[in-house]
Amino acid sequence: MKPKIIFLAGPTAIGKTEIAVILAKKMNAEIISCDSMQVYKGMDIITAKPSPTLRKRIPQHLMDIVSPTKRYDVSQYRKDALKKIKEISKKGKTPLVVGGTGLYMSILIDGIFKASPQNQKMRQKLFKEAEEKGNAFLYERLKKIDPEAAAKIHSHDTKRIVRALEVFQTSGKPISQLQKQRIGLADEYEIKIFCLNMEREKLYKRIYARVERMFKQGLIKEVKKLLKLKLSKTASYAIGIRELKGYIEGKYNLEEAKRLMKHNSRLYAKRQLTWFRKDKKIKWLEIKDSNKPAVIAKRLWKKLS
Repeated sequence: MKPKIIFLAGPTAIGKTEIAVILAKKMNAEIISCDSMQVYKGMDIITAKPSPTLRKRIPQHLMDIVSPTKRYDVSQYRKDALKKIKEISKKGKTPLVVGGTGLYMSILIDGIFKASPQNQKMRQKLFKEAEEKGNAFLYERLKKIDPEAAAKIHSHDTKRIVRALEVFQTSGKPISQLQKQRIGLADEYEIKIFCLNMEREKLYKRIYARVERMFKQGLIKEVKKLLKLKLSKTASYAIGIRELKGYIEGKYNLEEAKRLMKHNSRLYAKRQLTWFRKDKKIKWLEIKDSNKPAVIAKRLWKKLS
């Protein structure tokens, strides 16, 4: 029999972490974070990392592993996550991969394609075009050369639009064609993927409450420290960096900073759900705002049993 890997996905603020810790206890698992921002050291409040108490209850990997001044991308994540998966499986435990970064989860499950190395000069040129002419200009170009890839990429996702165009221009092949040649975890492991969902307005209320909580926990102080560093392009995408930078520089007041964070977090949650809905392998679990983490973990455990 193939060893198992369980994936628990869902939008931001839905409560994945607490549920995962309880579920991990039940199934003798260790957690691997699938969050593109929790990998960074010193970004604790802004990325809503689990509390020290929760982290002590169950081993949780791939958090606090890199400086926010360093670039960390999906290919590095895949390499690190595969290593942890093997280590956990060798101990006779189950890897429980938890997070909301759909691209990281997809690359881990389906594999990564072999494309030409990154062309920094071309990449910078494309980013400059996006700044000068707007995302829509590059997105229209992508739709013409690779409509299949364009259908899976949001028109505002500059990073992925640029990467798709870069791959085509360096390899001469559409990124969607190269991606079909991937070899993923399904060859070696039995994979089950669950995604949490709840009534949209209830989820938004959770997002707003989390943002307020972050400010009470010292978010402004944390972001001020981060802004003193030369943040990598990948780390600078964390929601809260740009929103608070404007407040710290006196461009608008605190209430506007909070409003922007809530608005952008809500948009991010919508993008996450859109991404996960495209994956037919995912089993959805509708939850209520009133459900306690232990109740949801029990439902998941029953589905796994």
